[in-house]
Amino acid sequence: MNHDFDVISAARNWRVEASPAFLPNHVVDELFARDVLTLEGLKARLSKPVYKSLQATLERGETLDPGIADTVALAMKNWAMEKGATHYTHWFQPLTGATAEKHDSFVSPTGDGQAIATFSGKELIQAEPDASSFPSGGLRATFEARGYTAWDPSSPAFIMRHANGATLCIPTAFASWTGEALDNKTPLLRSTEALNKAVTPALRLFGASEGTRVGSTLGAEQEYFLIAEEYFYRRPDLVMTGRTLFGAQPPRGQELEDHYFGAIPDRVLSFMTDAEMQLYTLGIPVKTRHNEVAPGQFEIAPIFEQSNVAADHQQLIMQVLRNTARKYGLVALLHEKPFAGVNGSGKHCNWSMGTNAGENLLEPGDTPHENLQFLFFCSAVIKAVDEHQDLLRISVASASNDHRLGANEAPPAILSIFLGTELTDIFDRLASGEGGRGAEAGLLGLGSSVLPPLPRHAGDRNRTSPFAFTGNKFEFRAAGSSQSISMPITVLNTIVADAVSGLTSELEARLTRGQDLDSAVGELVKDTYARHKRIVFNGDGYSEEWHREAEHERGLLNLRTSLDAIEHLTDEKNARLFERFGVLSERELAARQEIMYDQYFKTVNIEGETTEYIAQTMILPAAAGYLGDLCAVKTLSRALDATAGEVAGLTDELYDALQVLRQQNSALGGDEMHEKAYHVRNHVLPAMIQVRQAADKLEEVVADKHWPLPTYRQMLFVK
Repeated sequence: MNHDFDVISAARNWRVEASPAFLPNHVVDELFARDVLTLEGLKARLSKPVYKSLQATLERGETLDPGIADTVALAMKNWAMEKGATHYTHWFQPLTGATAEKHDSFVSPTGDGQAIATFSGKELIQAEPDASSFPSGGLRATFEARGYTAWDPSSPAFIMRHANGATLCIPTAFASWTGEALDNKTPLLRSTEALNKAVTPALRLFGASEGTRVGSTLGAEQEYFLIAEEYFYRRPDLVMTGRTLFGAQPPRGQELEDHYFGAIPDRVLSFMTDAEMQLYTLGIPVKTRHNEVAPGQFEIAPIFEQSNVAADHQQLIMQVLRNTARKYGLVALLHEKPFAGVNGSGKHCNWSMGTNAGENLLEPGDTPHENLQFLFFCSAVIKAVDEHQDLLRISVASASNDHRLGANEAPPAILSIFLGTELTDIFDRLASGEGGRGAEAGLLGLGSSVLPPLPRHAGDRNRTSPFAFTGNKFEFRAAGSSQSISMPITVLNTIVADAVSGLTSELEARLTRGQDLDSAVGELVKDTYARHKRIVFNGDGYSEEWHREAEHERGLLNLRTSLDAIEHLTDEKNARLFERFGVLSERELAARQEIMYDQYFKTVNIEGETTEYIAQTMILPAAAGYLGDLCAVKTLSRALDATAGEVAGLTDELYDALQVLRQQNSALGGDEMHEKAYHVRNHVLPAMIQVRQAADKLEEVVADKHWPLPTYRQMLFVK
């Protein structure tokens, strides 16, 4: 194999398909949401009574009137066909973490040899995909194939285009015949309603109107790698697992810190622009693009949207990135750790709560009353994270994310909250009963009833914190780059609903006893922070000192691996929490735990078998071939003799490690899925590491012409 040719090919053989150029005003006026059936688009196509009925569902949470379904379906079909769609699909999010779709044509035969385009209200509201192969975690048997998709009117329909046409995509929920949630969307919608029901009573105490509704908002940053297509398909590990199972560190990695925020290469910038134009047509408000820390790593970030829509859009962002990269001879890698030894990829979830009037409940205000409200909700989040550290850790648990958490700018597995120096000082003064000024910027403490304005950016940012306050939102940094964000946001919505509900009851009790609102909130915030301040940490989350302090002095959880976390999902407190707020039943929760065990086992099992295959069929023969070349020289110099000895020793080391891996791959560890999961964690992963260590040493001594895999040096730096 001529690797010089591979490098040249990877660098030169990329193509740009002609894309229309848009002026900035075209992007705003003509392109954005062009392929989305927005509320305005529906309003123009529906009668006033029908639109008002639909609007009541979307804006006030009222039950959808099935009587309007046929009218809405007709309007949707006509709009989609005008956009070039020939098919429609109920687009849903099963428990695979990805999306699913089954396409049906609008064309219906009339019986006289003709055909018409039809799409009924029944077809809009509900479909029945053959869904027996999706993970159910025991909620149904394999032979029970009936599953239903149900239209989610809160997320707009959209058009997905391909080279030869277009498809109308209708966001839906997915449930079993018995009505149990088989997807990620249904619990997210339930948690949003739970948050609304918990927060609106609290807002009324602060003077909000009866019509106020509350939801969570989200802006999810997406990190990813790009490598040349030429290399991707020469790496069976990348194709099979999404990450490199072998690879010696190159002489240069990210240590020069020159890639981060550097000039974006033209090829990559062309790809980014193309992807962004597609995302704009889908109504996805992507705002930011830049080089990330590792060579070959990049980021795209949208601005805030309602969480349900943001979760749908996050799935579309991943799909568009993957599809568009291929047009430029690239492959987008969304794995959390595709390359060992360099920065991993996350999906930072910027979460807040907002009202239907546009008020951000985590935004410090300009008046004492607004800041009183802000501190109430901020303390509720502190309480929620402290009491439910386990659930937040579980929500980001996966075999792939285990490679990332705790290193290279990813947060540690220990949950803590970064508030910033100034905001922490305010809370500390509250807890101690002190008044006066804050230490950093002349901020008044809250020892008196006169509440000061709070700064909007009360402190620096902390990249080692898993949960950081960043001015008007909390950034949950532990989510993995490949995962659906629905589970983390479902957990956040639910635990904050629980905390707000508890604090509201306490506040109501204080007011009933005759306390005024200012003093009642001040005392409640003080008491809440005092009980939960152990979760607040503004220092270096990577340091060994913090890990010791967190575990041994503060009593915080350190669930180092995903399996350490997953086993707590069905703890009684968690089951009661989800059941109480109607987010997940006990059976639905147990099913998700079983699926997480199953996915963990299968992920590592595939990696173990792929490691064995590559080592046996590619790396061992390469080492043997090079050793044969060395031994074929009749008169060995000391250098050749030493090299031959080193290669022979490493080849034996690789062979011995491979025998152990082969044995562990064959052993399943038990009959139950959780037993298999623990087996691959405790035995297969360590065996894989030993194989890799021997193989990576060989890569550094075997002649380049013999080495069968594209190297880190090539994959990370050829753009």
